[in-house]
Amino acid sequence: MDAGRDRLVRLFAEHFVGGGGRLWRARGPGRVNLIGEHTDYNDGFVLPMAVEQQVTLIGRKGKDGVVQLWAESFAEPAVFPVRELSPKMEPTWARYPAGVIWALGEAGVEVPGFQAVVAGDLPVGAGLSSSAAVEVATALLALGLAGAEMPRKELAKLCRRAENEFVGVRCGIMDQFASLFGAADHAVFLDCRSLEHELVPIDSGAVSLLMLDTRVRHELGATEYHKRQEECRGAVRELSRLLGPRRSLRDVSPEEFAGVERQLPEVLRRRARHVIGENARVLASVEALRRGEVERFGSLMDASHESLRADYEVSCAELDVLVGLARRQGGCLGARMTGGGFGGAVVALVRKGEEEAVARAALAGYRRETGREGRWLLSRPAGGGSVEALGEACG
Repeated sequence: MDAGRDRLVRLFAEHFVGGGGRLWRARGPGRVNLIGEHTDYNDGFVLPMAVEQQVTLIGRKGKDGVVQLWAESFAEPAVFPVRELSPKMEPTWARYPAGVIWALGEAGVEVPGFQAVVAGDLPVGAGLSSSAAVEVATALLALGLAGAEMPRKELAKLCRRAENEFVGVRCGIMDQFASLFGAADHAVFLDCRSLEHELVPIDSGAVSLLMLDTRVRHELGATEYHKRQEECRGAVRELSRLLGPRRSLRDVSPEEFAGVERQLPEVLRRRARHVIGENARVLASVEALRRGEVERFGSLMDASHESLRADYEVSCAELDVLVGLARRQGGCLGARMTGGGFGGAVVALVRKGEEEAVARAALAGYRRETGREGRWLLSRPAGGGSVEALGEACG
């Protein structure tokens, strides 16, 4: 018996009466990036994992070319025609599924109208990429209803295009890729230029990944995110002048950078130092995990946070406090902010069996120092998105 499925089937019946038709279920897991932050849009390396927390869509095909959605998290509907999609549509959360439907249409997929409930246990705004989870679940459901298929790598690109060109967020491809390619007890080592990937084992019997949500969402995040992309492009132009043509910061080695970094303007130097160093940390992390060197991986996570705080300047006071508190707990091997920054979550590498003690102590200290109530989630590395036709007919 699948209690979660049964609950969503009942929720669907409450909001969509009549019409009949077989139900489908699609799931898109969230992701936590273990290391490799702000490297994806620089053609670099990342090491995320899919998490057990996810977004689920349960829906059925309609007959009128209209999409009708009910989002449990927002307790509100969204209705829009498949062929008349606007990036400025309301409510704003519906722009993500609408963008996917637009991108599928651009790719030649005839998406039918449909009705669906959008639900899940993935917290919005916690740096676990609920947006990519919604995109992946929507894409898989729409393909199932349309009787169409698409290779997962192409589907990741399509979901990214939806977010870039329809929603207007210039994200890299890491979130969508991790949501589609995740695997149990493995992280996804991804080359964001070639999209070649490899599954890297995580010893879930020895360590756990603990997410600590600051519950802080600073508004400057989106503006600063785009500003960092511009600064990285500026650093590439300067380094190309000094070293010869380079396509991205991915193409500059730490040794080359060390020889010329003093010739860059200070801000561009610090931005480039983070990205180039972070790529090297990802590669070192992959080797550490392959060898079972979890303490080494934890120290690389610590170094990543310091670079994000000092050189890339995308942390915030609350993240720094929570990272510091997590590190002071005996069972924590390393901790860093995860996601775009300016709020969201911390990911901590914790010895098995000490997860709750670390979480409670860190969040108690966080409450004392900031007056804020954080929260914690625990997840093993999980499988990627999926879609299935259910036996139920609802109507």
